[in-house]
Amino acid sequence: MMPEQTIEARGRPAELLLVEDNYGDALLVREAFQSAKIRNNLSVANDGEEALAMLWRKGDHRAHPAPDLILLDLNLPGMDGREVLQTIKNDPVLKRIPVIVLTSSKAEIDILKTYDLRANGYIVKPVTFDRLQEIVASLEMFWFSVVVLARAPSLELALAQ
Repeated sequence: MMPEQTIEARGRPAELLLVEDNYGDALLVREAFQSAKIRNNLSVANDGEEALAMLWRKGDHRAHPAPDLILLDLNLPGMDGREVLQTIKNDPVLKRIPVIVLTSSKAEIDILKTYDLRANGYIVKPVTFDRLQEIVASLEMFWFSVVVLARAPSLELALAQ
């Protein structure tokens, strides 16, 4: 059996899914990840339904790769981020993918609810781009250089069934 490896050690780009309905916020996050040192592929879902279609490979998203990490806004049109998080964490395959809530809400009830729904982290969107770059660098260092994630091929096989 091969030893577990970090994304960086595997030599492949990290697959990220950003679930964000605000075009400006999505653009800023994309720019922050592009300036980071670890290679990544960032896909953006504009709402909860599209995110789940990408994760379950439905419709136009059949070839979408399984993400290594999901960044999820809470305030989405239609199915909100809490519903998306609950759906992901109740799915036997998707529940292994870490979900970091990235939202403007500082409300204690939102923080508690998302952790009750098994979010892997909660980040309040920063006010400045410099701070966003610091947060992205921290996320990439921790999730892709330190943490051993579920192997993407295992997720790929499970999602294909």
